[in-house]
Amino acid sequence: MQATLAVMTQANAPLEFRSYEVPAPRPGDLVIKLSLANLCGSDLHFWHGNGPPFIYEMPIVLGHEMVGTVEALGDGVTTDTAGQPLTVGDRVVYSYFKPCGKCWACIAGDGACPNRNVDWFGTSADAFPHFNGAFGEYYYMKAGHWVFKVPDALTDALVSPVNCALCESLYGLWRIGVTVGDAVLIQGAGGLGLYATAIAKEMGAGRVIVADRITQRLELARAFGADEVLNVGETTSDERLALMREWTGGRGVDVAMELTGSPACLPEGIDALRQGGRYLWIGCIAQNLKCEIEPARVVRASKRLQGVIAYEAWCIPRALDLLQRRQAVYPFHKIVSHTFPFARLNEAVALANEGKAIRVSVKF
Repeated sequence: MQATLAVMTQANAPLEFRSYEVPAPRPGDLVIKLSLANLCGSDLHFWHGNGPPFIYEMPIVLGHEMVGTVEALGDGVTTDTAGQPLTVGDRVVYSYFKPCGKCWACIAGDGACPNRNVDWFGTSADAFPHFNGAFGEYYYMKAGHWVFKVPDALTDALVSPVNCALCESLYGLWRIGVTVGDAVLIQGAGGLGLYATAIAKEMGAGRVIVADRITQRLELARAFGADEVLNVGETTSDERLALMREWTGGRGVDVAMELTGSPACLPEGIDALRQGGRYLWIGCIAQNLKCEIEPARVVRASKRLQGVIAYEAWCIPRALDLLQRRQAVYPFHKIVSHTFPFARLNEAVALANEGKAIRVSVKF
């Protein structure tokens, strides 16, 4: 059976649609028929050529936020990662990355495996199994990826951002630690930031402050639980820092979270923290983007910096549970703001690249 992939052949160029044979799954593997895939900010970084140089094996398949149904099960596959029976036709969500289980990061349980993307960027689309990413009609899942059945109560649009945006925010806030009454600053009100706003409130944060430069995003952040919003385009850094000190009794925020992808916001995030505060970095994944930081502002105030690039298996079922329990409380359905047919993927890339949409999706 032939199916279509959109492949990247060079940076900043339109993705090319090519036809490949969909392989039958080998023992332990699965083939997924995709229904919806999203454009994450990291996909745009990679499309611009700002991913780690060693991962580009052209032509490659971009895309990693997706949902679909089981098309075929390899020998030995009878359940999902949680032990639930898995059959052809079941709707599933899964990790796009696969920890190797043998490196020191995996042994230490840090969720930072350097080999996690070998089945994605590590393999050319011209090589088996071809369907390595979300921008194709099918996805070939090798043994070792986490896969979970999707509850019937959740739509594809609600579920498609689980594997990346929702799980990254969930895992990041768990790693940095949010407790009852914390003041939390979230820099960036895209998909990650909106999820993080709701999760911080669910974890007991007393005051959540969201900063962005797009008014519509800030309005949506309030619906996700933000207590205060700051428009970066209408205020200076000094004004924002003064407001944050005012809102926290003069001490600064307990936790800050960078989700913009722009290193320019990092010095302000450090300064917003109280003595002993904690700063989580997730968005700045693009290579060669830099900023100037005064280390003494971290050291002399005993502040903690934490980077997060991936998550652990438990995040997916907890994310699904959160969506199912709280979809009437938070407008999760607004995360996917625009949807295009797969044939118009390059139009979707152009729109996402403008930076105004929350999540742009393609439907198969």
